[in-house]
Amino acid sequence: MQLSLPPQVTDRAFAQIDAINAGAVEAKCLRVAVEGGGCSGFQYDIKLDDPADDDLVLEKDGIKVLIDPVSLPFLADSVIDYTQELIGARFVIENPNATSSCGCGTSFSM
Repeated sequence: MQLSLPPQVTDRAFAQIDAINAGAVEAKCLRVAVEGGGCSGFQYDIKLDDPADDDLVLEKDGIKVLIDPVSLPFLADSVIDYTQELIGARFVIENPNATSSCGCGTSFSM
């Protein structure tokens, strides 16, 4: 049986979360969740949020990314990154568990 690892967060993603929170009175965490739906069966829900008691917290220098326990198996061994391209800037998930994904990268199937 292969052990799965929790998601990893790149330095770029942590830096962007820090930039988003710059000047905020109370810093928010980045929540990455998986929900049913989207054109491929599942979709990522990425938003700013506060931690819940049962969240997995990935932290660097006080900057936090939250994963709820239901989403965690879908995100095992994934990499949470931030990218800036000509078409725009966004958080992206490199998910080895996804068997296919849509063109926009926000939905996937397993």
